[in-house]
Amino acid sequence: MAAAGDRRVCIGVISAVHGVKGAVVVKPFTQVPEVITAYGPVLVESGGDALVLEIAGQKKAGLIVRIAGIDDRNAAEALKGEKLYVPRSQLPEPEEESWYISDLTGLEVVDVSGRMIGQVAAVQNYGAGDLLEIRLPQKGRSTVFLPFTRAAVPDVDMARRRITIDPPEGWMDEKEA
Repeated sequence: MAAAGDRRVCIGVISAVHGVKGAVVVKPFTQVPEVITAYGPVLVESGGDALVLEIAGQKKAGLIVRIAGIDDRNAAEALKGEKLYVPRSQLPEPEEESWYISDLTGLEVVDVSGRMIGQVAAVQNYGAGDLLEIRLPQKGRSTVFLPFTRAAVPDVDMARRRITIDPPEGWMDEKEA
């Protein structure tokens, strides 16, 4: 596994073009949207040169951002859908009882009795709170979701790369566990 500083963390996505002068709308994945410019140039998923971002405004869908060297709508359109990344080493360490989603992805998931359940595939949020998407090793259902709450997830042990869950009764059919 790569060292924490070698991994890239997605901090947002270019969701739309704004105007004709090359501005874009960025949907930030950061707790404070404006910090997307605090980490220096960002990398894009498709590769190429790092992008220097400047916040030009805000709208409901995200931040209006100017990108150095992008001066027309066509150039901006070519970036639509690109995910924006920074090296993990550029991010501050999370506060206690907080984690970066990229740090949780891949952790082993066990229940309170120590039985292996699966592995964290992703952390999703569809509007009602964070959900752990857990990849199951068995055939049949490939993933299941569990609310990422203190009650359902009593322990996150980053040193052991393990999450302990205490799911509600009936969460997963016993024959599939």
